[in-house]
Amino acid sequence: MSEILVAAFLYFWTRCPEAGRRNIQMESMRDINRVMEREIAKGSCPLKLDHIEFGDYSYQEITSKEKLLEVLSYLLRIGDFKQYAGKTILNNVYMDLRGKKPVFKRTKTAMERNNIFATIRRYAKKLKPQYNGDVYLETVRCYFDIPQENLEKCRYTYQGNETYAFLMSDKYIMALYTHCLVARKEAAIQGIQIDGFTEKEYGMVRLENVGDVLFQALLLDYIKFEDGKICVEFCTCFLVE
Repeated sequence: MSEILVAAFLYFWTRCPEAGRRNIQMESMRDINRVMEREIAKGSCPLKLDHIEFGDYSYQEITSKEKLLEVLSYLLRIGDFKQYAGKTILNNVYMDLRGKKPVFKRTKTAMERNNIFATIRRYAKKLKPQYNGDVYLETVRCYFDIPQENLEKCRYTYQGNETYAFLMSDKYIMALYTHCLVARKEAAIQGIQIDGFTEKEYGMVRLENVGDVLFQALLLDYIKFEDGKICVEFCTCFLVE
């Protein structure tokens, strides 16, 4: 499954011909959907991606090395943001590097997340960003559906507050992550319109001016409900060419 994810990641950000890319996507997604059905049968919560959205929250320029490290610390729930690391942080998916290749994984401990932080910090140093309009954080909201009867089973109380915890296997969560990746790529192809976006921001939506990806995370530990759907954030730090 992890190898499928790496392929999906590379497919998502590279610029190979669309026809061949779509064929690869269709085959890969059929395989991934079969994995999801098997994992649901084993007990994984049947969360399914409905759609993704952009908005005035989607693009934040990162103007210094210090700001980049602050963003990474927040996404990884470490350092000054460790208070956000609740039980459900186990469901988050984070980009890491194995050699020069991106890999995607869940983490069980703060030590693992600190190790990812150190790896991405070294990687950013090698890329030598100028922080003059060339580094951005993109936040896309992913909306998921779940049958009401399954949702009620996921309700629990944490630190006196009612919330939800979704029991999902590694394979299932990685499959959801791949669905988010593919949906993001499809948004680039469709040429969606968002009120108030600048031409530079549209270029990022279309991935026309996006270069190296510094970091990526699907934050399943912080959920909101909007219009009957579960909303989580899919965040990517990248360089703009």
